[in-house]
Amino acid sequence: MIRLLKFLCWSFLGVFCGLALGLSGAYLYLSPGLPSVEMLKSVQLQIPLRIYSSDGKLIAEFGEMRRSPIKFSDIPPHFIQALLSAEDDNFENHYGVDPSGLVRAAGQLVRTGHIQTGGSTITMQVAKNYFLSSERSFSRKSNEILLALQIERQLSKDEILELYVNKIYLGNRAYGIEAAAQVYYGKSIRDVSLAQMAMIAGLPKAPSRFNPLANPVRAKERRDWILGRMYKLGKIDEASYQSALAEPINASYHVPTPEVNAPYIAEMARAEMVGRYGADAYTEGFRVTTTVPSDLQDSANNAVRDGLIEYDKRHGYRGPESRLPGKTRDAWLTELGKQRTLNSLDPAIVTQVDKTGITVLTREGKDEQVSWDTMKWARPFLNTNSVGRVPSQPSDVAQVGDLIRVLRQENGSLAFSQVPTIQSALVSLDPHNGAIRALVGGFAFEQSNYNRAMQAKRQPGSSFKPFIYSAALDSGYTPATLVNDAPIVFVDESVDKVWRPKNDTNTFLGPIRLREALYKSRNLVSIRVLQSLGVENAINYISRFGFNKQDLPRNLSLALGTATLTPMEIATGWSSFANGGFKVSPYLIQQIESRTGDVLFTANPATVPPDEGQADPELADANAIPAPDPAATKLITSDTSPATVAPAVPAAPSAPIIAPRIVDGRTTYILTSMLEDVIKRGTGRRALSMNRPDIAGKTGTTNDSKDAWFSGYNGDYMTTVWTGFDQPETLGRREFGGTVALPIWMDYMGAALKGKPAHTQPEPEGIVSLRVDPVSGRAASPGTPDAYFELFKSEDSPPSNSELGNGQAPGSPLPADESAPIDLF
Repeated sequence: MIRLLKFLCWSFLGVFCGLALGLSGAYLYLSPGLPSVEMLKSVQLQIPLRIYSSDGKLIAEFGEMRRSPIKFSDIPPHFIQALLSAEDDNFENHYGVDPSGLVRAAGQLVRTGHIQTGGSTITMQVAKNYFLSSERSFSRKSNEILLALQIERQLSKDEILELYVNKIYLGNRAYGIEAAAQVYYGKSIRDVSLAQMAMIAGLPKAPSRFNPLANPVRAKERRDWILGRMYKLGKIDEASYQSALAEPINASYHVPTPEVNAPYIAEMARAEMVGRYGADAYTEGFRVTTTVPSDLQDSANNAVRDGLIEYDKRHGYRGPESRLPGKTRDAWLTELGKQRTLNSLDPAIVTQVDKTGITVLTREGKDEQVSWDTMKWARPFLNTNSVGRVPSQPSDVAQVGDLIRVLRQENGSLAFSQVPTIQSALVSLDPHNGAIRALVGGFAFEQSNYNRAMQAKRQPGSSFKPFIYSAALDSGYTPATLVNDAPIVFVDESVDKVWRPKNDTNTFLGPIRLREALYKSRNLVSIRVLQSLGVENAINYISRFGFNKQDLPRNLSLALGTATLTPMEIATGWSSFANGGFKVSPYLIQQIESRTGDVLFTANPATVPPDEGQADPELADANAIPAPDPAATKLITSDTSPATVAPAVPAAPSAPIIAPRIVDGRTTYILTSMLEDVIKRGTGRRALSMNRPDIAGKTGTTNDSKDAWFSGYNGDYMTTVWTGFDQPETLGRREFGGTVALPIWMDYMGAALKGKPAHTQPEPEGIVSLRVDPVSGRAASPGTPDAYFELFKSEDSPPSNSELGNGQAPGSPLPADESAPIDLF
């Protein structure tokens, strides 16, 4: 007996020593390859990129992982209890490894021949999640155990739990418990119920098998088991237990819903962040604040949508998107599930047609009415210039099975509609610093993510003329200068080509004042002015506004807006008219913050100084355009050499940057007055309904009405609107900048300026106002009929007829040292 006891003791000692030596050897062998646990103290979890409006509303979120890290102190105690009950009820007592759990896992392996569970504690799972792969092997398990022991020595239990709950994958791209609460219940983990906490606590074991969205029955079983464990362990009382058991499965899929519909803005900000930070932009938890206020963006969205739909209605109904007659309701719902909402236009299928309207099936499975009054516009589309007869009843427009589009109106009812084929872009800038205040790149981002505001180079038509007129005003022209609005012919002998430009009305007004020529948009006047200035000289002047010289044609067609420019480029150039002559550059990102809230970047744009609009005498001479080169009158010239642009030199972040002046403030003041007349008596008269004394602008329509524009401003906002088809084609015989683009501009600017006082450029020094003879363009003598007041730079004010002297006849050339109107005939 004694021998047997000795044998057992020595055997036990030998086994123990063998195990100790084996574990020591394994530790010595594996430990050099183990990562440092110190890394956990500074670990950076992947957090998505989030884009916000200037007033703090979410625009978009980018990143593969949805994660919102939470501090341990913010985790509800009931959730910690639910998690420990499900995953590691001995967590508070072990030192990283639970021997009973490992023995249980080993027993299951021996019985079944397969690994059933790993016997891992929460600490071991932290080691695996942060440092190891998911490979099932004994070497990985050994590393996991060793790391868990090190983690327990260096971190507190609270720190370990915080790492765990923020790292674990819980299904549907949700990483961490805060993201899971948002995804499944649309609220913070601090606000969910006890039953919902238990549901989330059951997900780490098998996120897909126990997912309440994919497998609600199994998810409930898991939830109830966890609640039972909590009750058995004394973590909750019986009343709470029974109440939580009775709660139904109420999980549903929630994604971070943008609070502002600004997909083009979001994409621009995303691209800029990737340019700055590379792939880290998606994972480092950057918070980006843009310059776009949510209310202005909403107004821009609505203006573009309503304006394009209104145009589309004028040109008739193109029929349903598809026809599905004879299908079952389930088949219809399946088809609707494949369709996307496009800028508030929802898909619907006609299920009934009667005399008062139609009944449609929506994607939500509801049957709703669409009244006949909203369908009366739907004359059949024949071509861009023709529509069919007016429908007399709903059956003339729709049939059962038609897949159509409906628009939810303010009163909740549905209106009959269709997705426009025409596109538009809107850009609104703060002219004082270039901040983008609203931007729309097309009718619907879901339909096309092509950003027409930034990428579409189109001809601006007459909306480009103010740049020609600005050059003229800086070269001695005045608003009273007479220019002959008469036919003109240009011949390019080298290619035997003749160009006979004409006005859009095909009429001619003879000698006409420059002011009147602008608000009446007389093409031949613009051509004669450009011819006088010289094409190359004019291009050099106009390039000050930020245009690439390569985009400006080197011939007289430039006066008609044949350059190829984006809406953003036009808006940026026009901003110099709105701010008194200063060059600003558009920018979108106002601030970038790190995951910890540290400010990494704050925009410091070049900004118009407080004394904006004041004349600069030295600049007046610099603005003047030299005498034209006689060769500039040739119709066709070419120069494909690239423009040279000096690289920008960034200023110190703390130093305010003053925007450079590029145009005499007196020039922009006089030009603004002329552009205000476009609203008061010219092609923009429709905008008079806004009842704003401070708006100025210009329409633009290209040949065959392929592009329609309106650019306009006051002292607060500079806004450009373009409309047209992606593949250029006519908008229609009766469609112009004033009928398509201007209504969109008015809708947006009306909302943007609502309640704001009038804001115009202050009158700079060096401006005089004189009574002018409308016939001669000279200062009017007392008693001159129809004389009117006109604005002039002090050095360009015209003499009166009586001041000509020397027996000179009115209208004849003056001596070189005399100041007089420039008459071009």
